[in-house]
Amino acid sequence: MYGSNQYGLVKYAENTITPVDIEKYKIDLTKYVPPFVIEIPEMKASYDVQGTELGGFLYYSDDVKKQLHIDTATWGLVYWEERYGIETNLDLSYEQRREMVKAKKRGQGTTTMQMIKNVAEVFSGGEVNVIENTGPYIFTIQFVGVKGIPHNMQAFINMLEDIKPAHLGYEFKYTYTVWNFLKEKKLTWNNSKAKTWNQLKVYE
Repeated sequence: MYGSNQYGLVKYAENTITPVDIEKYKIDLTKYVPPFVIEIPEMKASYDVQGTELGGFLYYSDDVKKQLHIDTATWGLVYWEERYGIETNLDLSYEQRREMVKAKKRGQGTTTMQMIKNVAEVFSGGEVNVIENTGPYIFTIQFVGVKGIPHNMQAFINMLEDIKPAHLGYEFKYTYTVWNFLKEKKLTWNNSKAKTWNQLKVYE
């Protein structure tokens, strides 16, 4: 029903309902009446209209059900954000807003290093290590499951500031590709010159 939900692209009110969407839910009522009935043009047209109306009802019913789950909510995200005390920002994509809701949900209760780890993994989409006492009143968040700086990093920092103990500071460590790894991948010098330095640092 919805357009491609690429990270950072699909935003509030960008998805409009089209006849194609309704068509997927349309019910062919002519299958339930004798063949001679639908040979009458007026009757066939009537069943067609009614089938479309029923399809619209099923479409909206399914859409409402999607709002009950964070991973599929769109227009219903505003209610999830209200529930967890998040200010709605319609400039963010649906995926970014879902991440914030899921992170806030995981961050309920007394803050622990495990909770911070869980929230960080929601935003980064990969494994995270949280290292305590790397300095006076400082902990380190190390992103090991993804290379480079994770998407939506500023939103994660905002969330971190909200849930971490006020007296603790933090720092980040990111994972980048090393030159030996590039050689193992048989990336030639000529091929590497076609890529930017940032692309090489996260090369898979």
